[in-house]
Amino acid sequence: MDQEAGSQTTDGRSVVVCAYTEQRWERLCAAVASAETQLAVNDEIVLVIDTNPDLLDRAKKHFTGATVVANDSNRGLSGARNTGVHTATQPIIVFLDDDAEALPGWLDALTAPFEDPNVVGTGGLVIPAWAHHAPPSWFPDEFNWVVGCSYRGLRKEPGPIRNPIGCNMAFRRSVVTAAGGFADALGRKGTTPVGGEETDLAIRARTDTGGVVWYSPSAAVLHHVDGERTTLSYFMRRCVAEGHSKARIANRVGTVNATASERRHLITLARGLPTRLKAALNERRVEPLTQAAVLVAGTAATGVGFVMEGITSRWMR
Repeated sequence: MDQEAGSQTTDGRSVVVCAYTEQRWERLCAAVASAETQLAVNDEIVLVIDTNPDLLDRAKKHFTGATVVANDSNRGLSGARNTGVHTATQPIIVFLDDDAEALPGWLDALTAPFEDPNVVGTGGLVIPAWAHHAPPSWFPDEFNWVVGCSYRGLRKEPGPIRNPIGCNMAFRRSVVTAAGGFADALGRKGTTPVGGEETDLAIRARTDTGGVVWYSPSAAVLHHVDGERTTLSYFMRRCVAEGHSKARIANRVGTVNATASERRHLITLARGLPTRLKAALNERRVEPLTQAAVLVAGTAATGVGFVMEGITSRWMR
């Protein structure tokens, strides 16, 4: 398969953006604007507001070219995305976060692979736009997933993947509907740092259809990382929450499917540890040593979350 930028799908596309807080208003405006400039004749933007009447009224007045609706499903990102899917009128559903901005050529590159009927979903590159123009010195880029961005260890070339990153992905509407949508038991609710709903959906979609999820690196977005997400406390909470999410996914689709990518990523983490220790010794810098420590701590915290959720699930049965 050789589907990259330059070959637009013949299907219409619905770009779904979900928002829940007025604190991101400027980001939301930038996200919608970045998608609007890339729409074709049959395309549309669906903006879903999650349990915020004031934001809903403001959005309806401001985004006159979009379909603006309230989340009519369960509170949280999964419910809002399901509302977007139900509201959308086009066969290809594209998801863009309210704090992300699509780069030129994004929409066509993300949807071009759907020309292949075997493709059920796609994902693109997510570039972090750090609050202070750079990550904290202690932050290892293998853990960029903590802030919802592409991380070291992901494939770089176009090809099949297990699941996309949630702020930059697309699915066939029929596939999402047949799979029952995004799971309400997963996904972010407000500022609670959990996720995994896109992983769960992608695994179920591939299993149900025998199709593939395709990675298109030229479909790129900038994902803004607020200062509050660059603290060590957030990092650790997010790692524990990821462990919880993966355990919940494992309960739904099986441990093999739920942790396949994570087991491969452990190899990347293992390689990053001696590399940083060597750099700390040779270059006499503390930053690589700090990153090595965070690599270990983040991996351990994720494992603790996974085990804790597994114990809790068995206890509640």
